[in-house]
This record gives sequence, structure tokens and C-alpha cells, in this order.
Amino acid sequence: MKCLTTFLFHALTYVLLPSGHEVAAEARDIAIENNSGSRIEIYWIHPQTKERMLQSSPYVYNGAIFNLNSYVTHAFEAREMPGQKNGLCKGQGNACRSGYFTVNEHVDQVIIVSSDWEIDHTDNVSIARDVAADLMSDCERIAKKSLTGKTKNITTKTAMQVIESLVECAEGKVAKEIDVANEEVLFQERIRTTMGDHWENYTCADKNMTMTEPKDQTVFFDRKSGKRLSVDVMLDRPASKIHVIRNFITKAECDAMELAAQPRLHAATVADDKGGSRLSDNRKAKQAGISVPWGEEAQGHPIAVLSRRVYDYTNFATGQNIEHHGQEDLMSIQYVGRGDVEAPDRYMPHCDGDCKGQPHRDGGRFATMVMYCVVPEIGGATNFKNSAVHVKPEVGTATFFSYMDNDGKTDKGFTEHSGCPVIKGEKKIVTQWVRKGVDKDNRWDSWNTLGIKYDAMGD
Repeated sequence: MKCLTTFLFHALTYVLLPSGHEVAAEARDIAIENNSGSRIEIYWIHPQTKERMLQSSPYVYNGAIFNLNSYVTHAFEAREMPGQKNGLCKGQGNACRSGYFTVNEHVDQVIIVSSDWEIDHTDNVSIARDVAADLMSDCERIAKKSLTGKTKNITTKTAMQVIESLVECAEGKVAKEIDVANEEVLFQERIRTTMGDHWENYTCADKNMTMTEPKDQTVFFDRKSGKRLSVDVMLDRPASKIHVIRNFITKAECDAMELAAQPRLHAATVADDKGGSRLSDNRKAKQAGISVPWGEEAQGHPIAVLSRRVYDYTNFATGQNIEHHGQEDLMSIQYVGRGDVEAPDRYMPHCDGDCKGQPHRDGGRFATMVMYCVVPEIGGATNFKNSAVHVKPEVGTATFFSYMDNDGKTDKGFTEHSGCPVIKGEKKIVTQWVRKGVDKDNRWDSWNTLGIKYDAMGD
């Protein structure tokens, strides 16, 4: 029975949208705190049949906490159990009591079963509201105290003084709470990046490392070919998205890019701290920029067709309305396997755009598409160390990632990535860096690598 329960519980982790499309439900960890004074059982309620399926094994003692991994919209029942000595429950007429709760979309969810069988459901949002209410209650008491004895003679000046003191009190208390919250955020960020550094070394060194399991899946309709492309969603945050798209680039498109790039290949560079670029041991590869022949798109030129697909997907994934005018050239990049040498062909961890949570700079990069044409026998994975996402390259597949939210705030390191060392074989990719704020009159090369427009630099 337990195996069947587990199977059904996990099989029903999808919700049906009004359109008829199935989407995966979001997982949530919940904690059920039993303060009822009795032992209780926790049952999952099947959404279609309403059958109850026991989740606690076999019950939760009074004063204990039962942790459960569930999904948004799933409903549960908490049931009181009879006393072990008298066989009676504590409800009216010795009836056994019960209560219900549903998992919501918030995090840090705690369900508290009280002695009077009130089910109190708290989460990060309700806790924040309670904290805000407590802060304002203190300030209200101060404001009311300042009005004591003045209720009959309140002047405009007095009212303004009370309002100012209320605002000053609230600002001071909120600022203190923000300082505490920021300290916690910075602490967690340091832990994440430190663990990411260790994870980077481990994953790139592990030649048998498998690809990370996706968090969700969706479909992209390529209007030019009429094909529906399968998309694995590896990370989905407002300012940080990582997608893996199957069968995104064709062999003909890869061949056209390689042919165009062959006479132009040169050592790859990185941005320097003066607004230019330089050679670096952090990036060992050959590259060549290829201009897109947009005038031949209607005739089906493979490079133009490919580039249009990149911008279509970018708009699909981000909700932006990006056009090709003024964008960077497509880039052909090639790595060669040299064995386990001290300086292999690779690209050390880096961000393609700003990734410190700052406002996006006009004309700067905000998304990247990496398309795999030739994959090595050993090595060459794309690794996102701070997000624990490891993408093993497959011919024809593409990795898309964006690093700006709809409010113009940039990613905070979740899309920092590397190209793991190529040990054996060759790795040939096509990359498109997508910018926001460029157009026909303001091309991508109107800005230096620091994001400063040349005509704004002065002498």
C-alpha cells in the first residue's frame, strides 16, 4: 500500500490549465507541528477521487513536527487519534476531530494544529505581514501617547508632528529589519558561491558527470520550420533563467557557420578593465565573428534562419521584444582536446553580462544562446556553478540563459558559467550574445566592454 501511495502522490504532481495543457506542479517542503494534545495522522486527499492516503507513519506524537515534501495545490487532512489508554478523542462527545489545509505557492510553510483544532498556516509572506504589523503597532502606541490629553485641541501643527514621529519611528524600525535581512542574504550568498567554487572543480573534473535533471519542461514552436522543440527548464528565476533546447541547430546551419568562420579564426579574448579586450589563460579557444546575411533570409540562408530562431526564442523565454538590428555577430568558437594538460582549452567561470544585481545598462548583454555543433568525447560541458546546473553538450542542442528581469535588474551570479576543459576530441559551438537597447543607429559596438558608450566618454 505504501508503494502505491508514493506512486500516486508523485504521479499527480501536474495540474491541468484551462487550455488543456499539463504543467508540472511546484514542489514545496512543509512542516506540520502537532500542538493538539493528541496523536494525529496526516492524510493526502486525492484531487479526483477524494480518497485519503496516509502520509504519516503511522502517526505524529503531540509536540512533534512532521516534515513532508509536497506540491502546490495539494490538500491534506489532519485527524485526531483516540487516546491509547481510554480509547477516546477530546472532541465534543468524545468525537475525533479533524482539520484541513492546502499547500500554497509560498515557502517556509508551517501548519500548526492547536489544542482547539484551529489549523494555523504560516509561510514567508504571512510572517512578513505579522512582522510589519508588529512594527506599526509599536509606532502607533507612540503616536497615541503623544496625543494624550490633546484630543480637544489638536492643531494642524500637532497633527503634522504626530505624523512625522510616526514616519520616523516606522523608518527606523524598518531600516533595522532590512539590515538584519540583508545580513542574512549576504551570508547565504557567500555560502552559495563558496559551495559553487567547490562544485565547479568537482563537476568539471568528473568525466562521467551526468547532466542535471530539469526542474520543468515546456515546448517552443519554431515558426520558420513549423517544428515543436522540447525545452528542459533547468533554472527559472525572474533574473536568471537556464534552458536546454533539443534539436535547435541543424547540421546545415552548423556547416554554414564553420565554413564562414574558417578563414577568420583567431585566439579568443576576454574583456579587460579598460573597456577593451585581451588574451587570457582563463579562455583558451579559437573564435570568429560572422555577420548575418539578413538580406538573404527570405531565400532561406541557413545563417539568417538560425539567427532569426535565436531572437524568436529569446522573446519567447523572456517576454521581451528584441529585434536583430544592431546586435552582435554570431560567434563561431572552437576548442581542441589536448589531454589532461596544465592549460587545456576551456573557459573559466565568468558572467556574459552584469551579474551583481545592479540595474541593466542600456546596450548591454542580457541573454546568451550557446549551440553545440561538434561535441568532444571527453569534457566540454557547460557548467553553472552557483545554480548546480551541469549541461553535457549534445549535437544540435542549445543552452539558453538570460540574466535580467522584467524590471531591468540583473542576475546575482546564478548564470555565472564555465566551459569545462576539453580533454579529448573537438568542441565547436555557435554563440549569440543578445543585447537590450541596441538598434540601427546604436549598434552593439557603440559601447565599450565596460558598458560605456563611446560618444559619452569625452576626451
